[in-house]
Amino acid sequence: MEDITEAISRALVDGQLPCAVVFEIAETLGVEPLQVGEEADRLDVRLSHCQLGLFGWGPKAEGKYRRVKPLKEVPPALAAAIRAALGKDSRLACVDAWRIAAQFGIAKQTVADAAEGLELRVSHCQLGAF
Repeated sequence: MEDITEAISRALVDGQLPCAVVFEIAETLGVEPLQVGEEADRLDVRLSHCQLGLFGWGPKAEGKYRRVKPLKEVPPALAAAIRAALGKDSRLACVDAWRIAAQFGIAKQTVADAAEGLELRVSHCQLGAF
């Protein structure tokens, strides 16, 4: 079976490892995503394309750089779900943002945008990035 280091090396895009690819590697190898994220960190490989948009990507000069953009109006049901999921630190865990996105059938980025609109922060990256 391929090891995590080899899988990361094969999956690099412009020297970085996209978030979604980390989850694919973890599933393929039967390991936790955090293990892949920690190995990437050990290899000094930067993670990219956060599925919540928490780090930008794309050429800034071309206006393609993406990041969290606060929703001006967060639907009440979504706001309630986000607030109900907040941890003791008043932050929304990444895994909870994913769960809420699935629950509402919306993009993960939209949950991050809603959290930002509510002046809340996402924490506890499933890959150990933050």
